[in-house]
Amino acid sequence: MKTEVLKSIKETEAKSKSTITAAESAAEQTLANAKLEADNLIAKAATIAEDYKKQRLLDARNVATAKHAAIVTQGKADADNLISAGSKKLPQAASLFVERFKEKLHVSA
Repeated sequence: MKTEVLKSIKETEAKSKSTITAAESAAEQTLANAKLEADNLIAKAATIAEDYKKQRLLDARNVATAKHAAIVTQGKADADNLISAGSKKLPQAASLFVERFKEKLHVSA
C-alpha cells in the first residue's frame, strides 16, 4: 500500500513537472510571439509616420509652389503697371529734363 502511494506521488510529481515545463515553454513562446508582434507594430508605426511626414512635406511644398507662383504673377503685374504708368509720363519727363537742361545752359552762360 505504501509503495502504491509512493508510486502515485512520484507519478503525480512527474506529471506536475511535465505540466510546469510545458506551461513555462508555452509562456516563453507567448512572450516571444508578443515581442515579435510588438517589434512588427513598431516597424509599421515608423513606416506610417515616415509616409505621413513625406506627405506633409509634399503638401507644404505644393502650397509653397502655389504661393510662389501667385507672388511672381502679382509682381509681374505690378511691374507692368509701373512700366505703363512710367511710359505715360515719359514725354512729360523728357520735356522737363530738356527744360531744366536749357535752364542750366542759360545760367552758366
